[in-house]
Amino acid sequence: MKKIVILGSGNVATLLGGALLEAGYDILQIWSRNLKHAEVLAASLHARFTDDINRIDSSADLYLLSVSDDAISSLSERIQAIEGIIVHTSGSTSMNVFENKFSKYGVFYPFQTFSKERKVDFKQAPVLLEASEPGVLAVLKSIALSISTIVLECNSEQRKVLHIAAVFACNFSNYMYIIAQKLLQENRLDFNLLRPLILETANKVQNFMPEDAQTGPAVRNDFATVNSHIKQLENRPDILAVYQLLSDQIISKVSKH
Repeated sequence: MKKIVILGSGNVATLLGGALLEAGYDILQIWSRNLKHAEVLAASLHARFTDDINRIDSSADLYLLSVSDDAISSLSERIQAIEGIIVHTSGSTSMNVFENKFSKYGVFYPFQTFSKERKVDFKQAPVLLEASEPGVLAVLKSIALSISTIVLECNSEQRKVLHIAAVFACNFSNYMYIIAQKLLQENRLDFNLLRPLILETANKVQNFMPEDAQTGPAVRNDFATVNSHIKQLENRPDILAVYQLLSDQIISKVSKH
């Protein structure tokens, strides 16, 4: 089980492909709708490339569909005559998207945030697996353990909940950084001032549960400060709506009355 074809050329395909190459796997081919993107990723992984789904190499042991969630079903319909295992890397798409299309299939979900510009330590990134049969699961587990020390079996419903939790913990929190960045820029303040605070907040939840680590005026029921912030944000109704919603949630769900 050494030969792999990757379908996709985005963040996950790029970083997962690199981790698999480092682990000794042979990346045979990259497919992408964008031929230039396929060529760039293929060059870094010493692979062939194509934008023609009908020219996918049929000799691979594993086919990794690392494309947008919306494209998984339609793309899998177009893949013909393969005997290897086919998996997708999505957190929110059911494994059943492959049912009645392939005999050996599953999910290979690396649970981490990915950007092409930043190398990820895959050893510390959980890989969540689901498979159509025990033999397929054993193969996927062997591959996952070659790149990560955290490998777990997780069904489609559990993975969907995990994905929602990740949106709150990662995507939404990063959007909070964007709001903070805009507020600072509008007042000629440097976002770098917040970086130590952000780092300490992230470090704190490595040792405490988030509910125990919550700080700020809302959790203290410091209504004078909350109201002062609300007045300050009156000219920014979009940001004010977010501030009020989150403050209300913290006051009602987290604060110690």
